[in-house]
Amino acid sequence: MQDAPKLTERQQQILDLVQGAIERTGAPPTRAEIATELGFKSANAAEEHLQALARKGVIELVGGTSRGIRLKSDTLRALNESRGKQFSLPLPGLAQLSLPLVGRVAAGSPILAQEHIDQTFVMEASMFSRRPDYLLKVRGMSMRDAGIMDGDLLAVQKATDAKNGQIVVARLGDDVTVKRFKRTRTSIELIPENPDFKIIVVPFGDVDFHLEGLAVGLIRNDMLM
Repeated sequence: MQDAPKLTERQQQILDLVQGAIERTGAPPTRAEIATELGFKSANAAEEHLQALARKGVIELVGGTSRGIRLKSDTLRALNESRGKQFSLPLPGLAQLSLPLVGRVAAGSPILAQEHIDQTFVMEASMFSRRPDYLLKVRGMSMRDAGIMDGDLLAVQKATDAKNGQIVVARLGDDVTVKRFKRTRTSIELIPENPDFKIIVVPFGDVDFHLEGLAVGLIRNDMLM
């Protein structure tokens, strides 16, 4: 098993903050949000600590995006075990999950219909803060600034409701999309994390809209090779 890297108290605070943000919203915080939360004078101070965590192999930084922070599962397991902490699992003793990878989804049929399943992956449950039900291959770059890139595998927990700020998987007619969720007084907004894409506004009662699930983790496709 990989030895746990030694972190300073401040580095541990930042790691906990990143983990907490991903658990709550499905996406890591920005440098500015880290700076505000921990009382840094500028986002540059947060960046310096993130770079140190990356050098220690705890996280991976993705360039060109304000939320480009990925947690490395093997290092996190070693860190949590060294601190006497385990990720809470939905069933005692459950060590592995069998997760279907959903391909293109046909209009009007359930997202987990057998004909939509491309393949199945067996993965360690400790990779996720909450138990996912399936993986969805990300198509396009509309969530680039949340660190979610074309070709990534999004771990999704089935859900029919979401809180503002969470990253969700939603069905709009013939399409399944990944966006940040916001409920207003008159509609639901599906917000991209890329200025090249427009906000999708869904009026309440729109029969073409269905919330399919919440993002609970992200996996780079090459991790499964």
